[in-house]
Amino acid sequence: MRLVFSFIAAAALGACTVETAETPASKPAPAPTTTTKAGSPPKVSSRTAVANFKAVVRQVEPVAEQECRARAPDLNCDFKIVVDERTNQPPNAFQTLDKSGRPILGFTIALIADARNRDEVAFVMGHEAAHHISKHLAKQQQTAMGGAIIGGIIAASVGLDVNAGQQLGGTVGARAYSKNNELEADALGTVIAKRAGYDPVRGAEFFTRIPDPGDRFLGTHPPNASRIETVRKVNSQL
Repeated sequence: MRLVFSFIAAAALGACTVETAETPASKPAPAPTTTTKAGSPPKVSSRTAVANFKAVVRQVEPVAEQECRARAPDLNCDFKIVVDERTNQPPNAFQTLDKSGRPILGFTIALIADARNRDEVAFVMGHEAAHHISKHLAKQQQTAMGGAIIGGIIAASVGLDVNAGQQLGGTVGARAYSKNNELEADALGTVIAKRAGYDPVRGAEFFTRIPDPGDRFLGTHPPNASRIETVRKVNSQL
């Protein structure tokens, strides 16, 4: 496997692009961590965060590619992993496609810095890869389109603005479906992280440090407790 990193900021996390090729995954060496008195691991240094990220990419990307080829052979499974160099962006990770259809897994600097151990990085990376493998982008677009059509029809039937009805219908359709997408990605992300040699249950502790969306009607993510329970359940079956 070949990794190419291009760091922009000195002595800090910088922008990088990771190009990977399919190679067998080996057992990762655990990164040493310490815990606070409250039992929550402290933030790691920038140097450690970079080392953790690089190690996880080497281990997780090949496994994600293997799962992709096995589960969705019709997809482009050549994952490209990138880091958003903007320092003003909040902790976030995302999955998208480039113009050629190649899957992109993106991470902000803040997310990499906030991850307390390699298990958390591995779980997030597996989760984002799972979105691609499960074809969530295409499914969500279809759901939004269907919601927009239904919303427009309902609006027209009761004499309301059709455009407004389409917009609301599309929003409701996309967001309602996205909660299922997240839980499905959590489940498959657990499989990917585990098969790459990491502890997904420990990785899912990341959810304990982010705001809980609860169970809002138009929320895009399910409650954190539901996500952690999904990870534990799937992990117990592996």
